[in-house]
Amino acid sequence: MAQRPSVATMPPSLEQEFPRSRPRLTTGMPTTVTSTPDYFIEEDGQVFAGRHVLADFWDCNNLDRADVIERAFRKAAMAAGATLLDIRLHRFPSSGGISGVAILAESHISIHTWPERGYAALDIFMCGACDPYRALPALREALHPARVQTHEQRRGLTP
Repeated sequence: MAQRPSVATMPPSLEQEFPRSRPRLTTGMPTTVTSTPDYFIEEDGQVFAGRHVLADFWDCNNLDRADVIERAFRKAAMAAGATLLDIRLHRFPSSGGISGVAILAESHISIHTWPERGYAALDIFMCGACDPYRALPALREALHPARVQTHEQRRGLTP
């Protein structure tokens, strides 16, 4: 199998080609949510591009572990019902911190870590029938935060 280039050092088992499709999970989404052909969401009388969940994780573990973060991205995308296209991670040599993104057909999951502070900033943006909140448990399981703060922004809200 072809290997994709990566800045972070990861075990060979994680460097394989990504599957072209993932299962679509729709459980957990309110029954009043519909998705238009352009993947905009219609809910509660509003039409918007997607949900953008911002999550702050404090007092975490594994913030310098690219292998753990990549596995968490894979699990999070699958749990949310998203289609994983690619993962890119970069380790900063001075602090061991990692910045990375899981590119999804339905948008993205990103992370920036500060191991020296035990902190991770995560963004989970998803459109269509994908549920960004279903991605959070896999990320929590991997990083073991003592405290989590989340905020949701509806993106592309139409008048």
